[in-house]
Amino acid sequence: MKTRAITGFFFVAVVLALVLISSNTFTLFFILISAICSLEFYKLVKTEDVQPQIITGLLLMLSITLPLAAYFLNGASFSNLLLSVPFVILVIIAELYRKHKNPFHNIAYTIFGVIYAVVPFCFFYAMAYRDGQYSSHYPLAFLIMLWSSDTGAYLFGISLGKHRLFERHSPKKSWEGFAGGIICSMLAAYIVNIYFTGLPLIHWLAVAVIIVSAGTLGDLSESMLKRSLSTKDSGS
Repeated sequence: MKTRAITGFFFVAVVLALVLISSNTFTLFFILISAICSLEFYKLVKTEDVQPQIITGLLLMLSITLPLAAYFLNGASFSNLLLSVPFVILVIIAELYRKHKNPFHNIAYTIFGVIYAVVPFCFFYAMAYRDGQYSSHYPLAFLIMLWSSDTGAYLFGISLGKHRLFERHSPKKSWEGFAGGIICSMLAAYIVNIYFTGLPLIHWLAVAVIIVSAGTLGDLSESMLKRSLSTKDSGS
């Protein structure tokens, strides 16, 4: 627990610094996290029967993240995102030259890894440019509400959790923890509204509820994925 706390502290510090310094550091953060999450996904699903294409998967990831970054930073054409299409085809072609017994499993996991780990993060990146130029307010507010949700869910779940949310996939999650996450996230939204006036309070509160609901669904989905692969941990 001590190691996790120390690691979490430095991770939060680095994330906040990259978000707050400039649009360039935020873009670096976006691309690095996309690459790390893709690699983590491929490591998670890799088995004797499933061998995702790591290199072509990363190239597919870059064919999405780099054009998106160029669009927001330099005003490049949004149609450059179509460059991802040839890389999807490349994944299929590359599998023709590999000698694995489950080629379509490899193709599916390679492409799904990008859809699962990278595409949602593209929306997080785009959030910073909601007003037409870079603003750290929206991603920062999102992170504050997300971290508040996780903290509330943990504290309420540990102290009050009795009714399991979805025991088949995640035996530790409870409805009490879910409610605690909403309470803490909405409290954070109220505080965010005092300093970030870009949205009315009702919108920040709605975003808080969406973050908690989507975050919980994401956790359950990851648990379902790990159980289907007989993998206990994806902590790295």
